[in-house]
Amino acid sequence: MLPFLQYADNRDLRKELYMGYVNRGNNNNEYDNKEIAKKLVNLRIERAKLFGYNNYAEYVLEKNMAKTPEKAFELLNKLWKAALPNAKKEVKEMQKIINKEGGKFKLASWDWWYYADKVKKAKYNLDEEELKPYFEINNVRDGAFALANKLYGIKFIPRNDIAKFNPENQVFELQEADGSHIGIFYLDYHPRASKRGGAWMSSFRKQSGFGTDKEVTPIIMNICNFTKPVGDTPALLTPDEVETLFHEFGHALHGFLSKCKYNYLSGTSVSRDFVELPSQVMENWCFEPEMLAIYAKHYQTGEVIPAELVKKIQNAGKFNQGFATVEYLAASMLDMKYHTLTEPLTEDVMTFEKNYLEGLGLIPEIYSRYRSTYFNHIFAGGYSAGYYAYIWAGVLDSDAFQAFKETSLFDKQTAKLFRDNVLSRGGTEDPMELYKRFRGAEPNEDALLIKRGLK
Repeated sequence: MLPFLQYADNRDLRKELYMGYVNRGNNNNEYDNKEIAKKLVNLRIERAKLFGYNNYAEYVLEKNMAKTPEKAFELLNKLWKAALPNAKKEVKEMQKIINKEGGKFKLASWDWWYYADKVKKAKYNLDEEELKPYFEINNVRDGAFALANKLYGIKFIPRNDIAKFNPENQVFELQEADGSHIGIFYLDYHPRASKRGGAWMSSFRKQSGFGTDKEVTPIIMNICNFTKPVGDTPALLTPDEVETLFHEFGHALHGFLSKCKYNYLSGTSVSRDFVELPSQVMENWCFEPEMLAIYAKHYQTGEVIPAELVKKIQNAGKFNQGFATVEYLAASMLDMKYHTLTEPLTEDVMTFEKNYLEGLGLIPEIYSRYRSTYFNHIFAGGYSAGYYAYIWAGVLDSDAFQAFKETSLFDKQTAKLFRDNVLSRGGTEDPMELYKRFRGAEPNEDALLIKRGLK
C-alpha cells in the first residue's frame, strides 16, 4: 500500500485504497469487528477487577518497566506535545507544494505519502532509488555482523552442513572471540507463498542452564520479507529495510548473549517495554558515517557510499518525524485509553476512538496508525496496554546510544556494560535496575526528542 500512496499520481485511487485500508473491519458486514473489540475491552475490565485492579492497564503494567498507567501516560503526553506542532508544520509544507502545482484542494490523509515524498526530494534532494545500490542485502547483513564483532568480539561462521527448514535459508554459527560456541543462527530473508508477512525474531531453542553442567545453547532465526533478487540485480534494500535488518538482528543478539539458568527467563523473555531496547538500539548505528563505510558498498562497483549521499541521509533523518511520531502516539494513547476504562464501554468503538483522538487534538490529515477495528497488536497480539512500549524503548535506545556517542561508536567497555547488564540478564531482574546498572542513571527522553528533531 505505502509505495502506491507514495508514487501513484491518481488521487482518486490513492483515496480509494487508503480509505479501504483504514476502514478494515468497519463496514457493517460479516467481517465487522466493532462489537468484538468492545467485548474484548469489557472482558478485560472484568478480568482486572477479579484480580483486584481498577483497570486492565494496572493489571498488565505492574510487571512492566512503566509499572503504572500514569507513568506511561506521562511519557506519551510529553512526546505528544512535542510532536504535534511539528506535524502541523509538515502539513503546511505539503500544502505549499499542492498550491504551487495548482491543486485546488486541501491536503488529506491519503495525500500524505505522495506529497511528503515531494517535500523530501525538494528539501533534501534525496531519492531512495539513488541509495538502494549501496544496500545490497548480503553487504548489509555483513555490516550487522561486523558491528557485533566490533562491540562484542563475536564471529559468524557460515555452516553449510546444517539442515535448513527452507532451501533459501542462510545458516551461521556464532562464536566468541576465543572460538567457543554461542549458538546457531538461521536467516530467512525473502517472501514466498504461505510465508507470513513482516519481520521478526524467533527461536527453535532458547538459551538455558547457565551455571550448570547442562547448559543449552540457542538456535535462533531472523525472518524478513525483503524483495528477492530480480534477474542480474541482487536484493537491494531501502533505508527502512536496512533498519529492519539491524533491528531484528538486535533481537537475535538478545537471545544469543543470554546467560540465564531458566528458559522461562532467558533471552527476550522480558517486559514488553524493555524487549525492544536491544533491537532498536542497533538501528542507531545504521547510518553513522563510520558504519556506512564498513557495509554500504555499491553492488556493481564496490565503491563505498559517497560522502555527499551520507550527508543527505543524515540531513533527511529528522524528516517527517512529526507525522511518524503523532500517528504512532495516537495508537498508543488509544490503547491506553481503552485499557484504563474502569466501567464497561457502552458506545460504539469507532465513536469512542473519534471522540478521544479529536479531544487530544489529532489533526484530520493523520489517522491513528491502527484503528480500533484492526488494532491487531492490542486485540490479538499481546500488546494490550503495551503498544506504548516501542516509544518507551525508543527513549531507552536513544539514551543508551548516547553512552556510545559520549565515548566512541564502537567502545568496547560501554558494549561490555550493555552486554553484562542488559543482553545477558533476560528477565531475571527489574529492567529499570538493569538499565541503571548499565547507564548509571534512569533514561532521559531528551536524546529521543533531539534525534527526531522535536527539540
